[in-house]
Amino acid sequence: MFLTISTTGNPERPATDLGFLLHKHPEKAQTFSTSHGSAHVFYPEASAERCTAGLLLEVDPVALVRRGKGKGRGGAPDAALAQYVNDRPYAASSLLSVAMSTVFKTALNGVCRALPERVQAPLSLRIEVPALPARGGAELVRKLFGPLGWASVDAVAVPLDEQFPEWGDSRYVRLVLEGELRLADALRQLYVLLPVLDDAKHYWVAPDEVDKLLRAGEGWLAGHPEQKLITSRYLSRRWGLTRQAMQRLELVRLAESDDLDVESIDNAVDETTDTEEKPVPLAEQRRTAILDALRTAGASRILDLGCGQGQLVQALLKDVGFTEIVGVDVSMRALTIASRRLKLDRMGERQAGRVTLQQGSLTYTDKRLKGYDAAVLSEVIEHLDLPRLPALEYAVFGSARPRTVLVTTPNVEYNVRWETLPAGHVRHGDHRFEWTRAEFRDWAHEVAQRHGYGVDFVPVGPDDPEVGPPTQMAVFTMTAADESRNENESKNESWHETANETEKGAKVA
Repeated sequence: MFLTISTTGNPERPATDLGFLLHKHPEKAQTFSTSHGSAHVFYPEASAERCTAGLLLEVDPVALVRRGKGKGRGGAPDAALAQYVNDRPYAASSLLSVAMSTVFKTALNGVCRALPERVQAPLSLRIEVPALPARGGAELVRKLFGPLGWASVDAVAVPLDEQFPEWGDSRYVRLVLEGELRLADALRQLYVLLPVLDDAKHYWVAPDEVDKLLRAGEGWLAGHPEQKLITSRYLSRRWGLTRQAMQRLELVRLAESDDLDVESIDNAVDETTDTEEKPVPLAEQRRTAILDALRTAGASRILDLGCGQGQLVQALLKDVGFTEIVGVDVSMRALTIASRRLKLDRMGERQAGRVTLQQGSLTYTDKRLKGYDAAVLSEVIEHLDLPRLPALEYAVFGSARPRTVLVTTPNVEYNVRWETLPAGHVRHGDHRFEWTRAEFRDWAHEVAQRHGYGVDFVPVGPDDPEVGPPTQMAVFTMTAADESRNENESKNESWHETANETEKGAKVA
């Protein structure tokens, strides 16, 4: 991983002043230790006419894996080899940005006590990055660096193999920037845009990254035409952090346009007064979506399969249109907590007659579950091992056969929007899997086809245009032909049970 910074000069203003600005002596080769390898600073050339500083970062893939504990790009649990064999030692990325902030920290801050006048003066700069990963190609590189004052932005795609041009280009480019800029400005641009182009940070993005972005982007990011893309990628698409950064950048833009301080225009709200509406929790949005779907289906006798601690049962009880509610869970401890939540021991007789809590496994057929209008599986299927799903499918759709079945489950694509969820992790430690929207739809369509149901899909929570909603819900509705057959089978079963009871009574007599 390599970066060079070159400048030109003359005897009055020698190019070797670059050493003062970078705080690294041209006659020395220095090595700095980082958490993921060693950074070397050296000068391939140093004269009054031309001076070049090189930053070479030697990445230790093993140290990177140990530091990341197997998380992040190149360290995903399902790609063990990629933890050690990846492009990190060779291609400029967030690793190089971190090394720059360590090795050139004073230069990034625009401080030089030896030559304070040179810090504020533009230099004739040439910056070269031989291998830059660019998710978006050379065109995106030019869009990002072009508006920043560079006279020339030369981004050339690196072919996959020069001997086989038909293979096309790789995702890497060779970048050369030339122009008259302050050194601190050039370094800050690189600090932000290298990880933006790579689009994969090697470390967890915490809230303090917003402050880092705004400090490094001071003077250029607020007015950049690709501000939204830069902010989103730099913050690893953490929606909450991106929104916060965009709001603060808008304040900066407004302040600059009116020649005011940010503090003077950001005073509309008294910080001691809470006027912001509290966001509705996703669990509440999920229950609301389920209740709406049940009312639309005209269901009155409801099964809550995997009822847990009874939150949905409690919500169902508040609507008198649901005349019978059965909560089923395999855990007696959960049912005990649900009973306490519902205050069953103090509930009036009429209300208590509407609700039943019973223990049962959802992967075994149970005659007690037949004959209901609707069944709800809310955040249940992801807690089962995938080989057990066919058993649950048959127990619900093949045996119990309610007219309507609602299934909700997390949308794994939305996980990138959770600020506190590490990359590659599921939302709960007990989740055996989490499906994309396509995977969930494929499963639901197959289940519906096998058991005579139609299926529709409803987003639950904010429907992000890129990654969809946080929760996905499938609404299964039994087809008319299967509903008629289902009623006939129920009548036959009822007749056989009556006949058996009569026969038993006759024998006893």
